[in-house]
Amino acid sequence: MQQDFDQLVSRDHSNSLKYDGRQAMFGQDDVIPLWVADMDFASPPAVSDALLQRASHPIYGYSIFPENTYQALIDWLERRHGWRVERDWLLMCPGVVPSLNAAVMAFTQPTDAVIVQPPVYFPFFSAVTDSGRSLIQNPLHFENNQYHIDFEHLEACAARAKMLLLCSPHNPVGRVWRKDELEQLLVIAEKYQLIVFADEIHADLVYAPAKHQVLEPLSQHSKNIITAVAPSKTFNIPGLNLSALIIPDATQRQALAKVFERMHVSAANPFSMVAFEAAYQHGDVWLDALLGYLQQTRDFVIAYVSEHLPRVHAIVPEGTYLIWLDCRELGLDDAALKQFFIQQAGVGLSPGKLFGEAGSGFMRMNIAAPRSLITTALQRMAVALQSFTK
Repeated sequence: MQQDFDQLVSRDHSNSLKYDGRQAMFGQDDVIPLWVADMDFASPPAVSDALLQRASHPIYGYSIFPENTYQALIDWLERRHGWRVERDWLLMCPGVVPSLNAAVMAFTQPTDAVIVQPPVYFPFFSAVTDSGRSLIQNPLHFENNQYHIDFEHLEACAARAKMLLLCSPHNPVGRVWRKDELEQLLVIAEKYQLIVFADEIHADLVYAPAKHQVLEPLSQHSKNIITAVAPSKTFNIPGLNLSALIIPDATQRQALAKVFERMHVSAANPFSMVAFEAAYQHGDVWLDALLGYLQQTRDFVIAYVSEHLPRVHAIVPEGTYLIWLDCRELGLDDAALKQFFIQQAGVGLSPGKLFGEAGSGFMRMNIAAPRSLITTALQRMAVALQSFTK
């Protein structure tokens, strides 16, 4: 079935965080919400059909993962990324953020330090600080309107750290790390025996000619690489809270499983399992269509910002459906910048400061919505900026 990505699907009164949470987030409920990272597109028909079929059975009891669920992910990773994963490497988990926290607790001690690379998805910070570990920041280097890893500084950080949390592709700046960049990172990680947690949740959302490079195969199956993947961003099912960790080392898999067991957390939700399986088994054609639509929207947004939004500069994302807007020329502090877009433009964006001090003066915009909605949001922003005076 062909997907109509231009179709406006109302999410009001569906308990949507993005829409029904506008009053709590922005202080008013009439903003166009382009903040939290889910999409305003219907999920693939195969996923909806699988959920309806499962719902037709009237008992929703404790569940176990069928082998078909594991195999769907294994086949997807080989088909889409050329990565051959062994069945024994897989550990199902209740979302990437819980997995991030569990990994920090499993593989570090309170006396250890963990590296993050801001501006970065904010749970990376809390996964370290909330567990009582020391946070070391290796800020990305911003040059020529693109972000790069500061490898010299990374090595200085690695000399006093136990673990690195890698966002690949990167949220919020949209970089898709090249093979040579990841190889350089692995040289440092091996030299200092860093455990690398690679959050690859956006791996399927990459625009040509960029290509996602899975980290783990480059490491020659190092026991110090843990990879997180999920269908949530790819197929717009984040509310179902199911992800997978890929951990070649059996001892590390057991260590992580024990953390979840201590918290009495189970990932075996009867609905999330069937959605996970259906998405990975039948989602290729839908995803290819989505990527074409998103790339056209990305290019439209970049061109519109350049032409109509004075003193705002868009960093072109190589992956994800998020655009990082450099608003520093407006001369507003972060609180005023957030309020400007809410009150003057009627658009709800994510403040860059959420992603660390390196995000100060920036805003993150989610473009995964029908293009008519994105166009309206941009037009509102343009009008607000025309009358802007500091």
